[in-house]
Amino acid sequence: MSLTSDEMQRLQSYVRQNAEASALFEKLLLSYEMERHKICHEIRNPLTLLSSTIQLIESQHPEICSFDYWNSLREDLDYMMELLQEFSLYNNSNDLRPETFSFRNFMERLVLSFAASCTASDIEFTSRLQENLPVITGDPVKLRQAILNLLKNARESIHGPGSVRLDVWSKCDELHIRIEDTGCGITKGQMEEIFTPFVTTKSSGTGLGLPVVQNIIHAHHGTVSVTSIPNHGTTFEVLLPVHWESPDHPL
Repeated sequence: MSLTSDEMQRLQSYVRQNAEASALFEKLLLSYEMERHKICHEIRNPLTLLSSTIQLIESQHPEICSFDYWNSLREDLDYMMELLQEFSLYNNSNDLRPETFSFRNFMERLVLSFAASCTASDIEFTSRLQENLPVITGDPVKLRQAILNLLKNARESIHGPGSVRLDVWSKCDELHIRIEDTGCGITKGQMEEIFTPFVTTKSSGTGLGLPVVQNIIHAHHGTVSVTSIPNHGTTFEVLLPVHWESPDHPL
């Protein structure tokens, strides 16, 4: 049985009201995280060895690349490696290394990076960054990962010509990040599970991208919400506090 994000937050709120329950829950979380890390480590080693072996076989016997099912074998292995990488990111998404930095400079670099990825497509990317974005406290590596993930999802939802728009502004000690696209949208049924790990509508997706985004934003004491109209587009809204104390162990 798995818990929804709201159920997890309510559980976290409950255990914080009782010091003994909170201590026990912290031990449970730590044990669970150690098990997940161990599983990743145990799977990564044989997969890495298998990948190296396949590369060695191809270098010594190039003709094997034309064999039936060889490409399918490589694609399956690549998918497993990608899934393991995404799972590792998911495991570590709550592990922050906060620092103080200019959010305006941070977003300018991120915008340039994403804009470059759209130049060879029919997708129009526009951005509007408030001039006086504040200096914030956060993990710039994890925040970059989360925002780029949302932008990438927006781009991949568009089949043919379309547009992605990014707006960033601050108000009342909160950062607002809005990402809008004119893509395929999300159905009501899909909307209920978009933040559930391993649930995906993409043929080659891992179903961990949005759960990673949610974990990162929640670890920063922020929120992420989504609205969508099928066949018309989707809007993601992220709210982040400008400054926060050293984070509690997130759920």
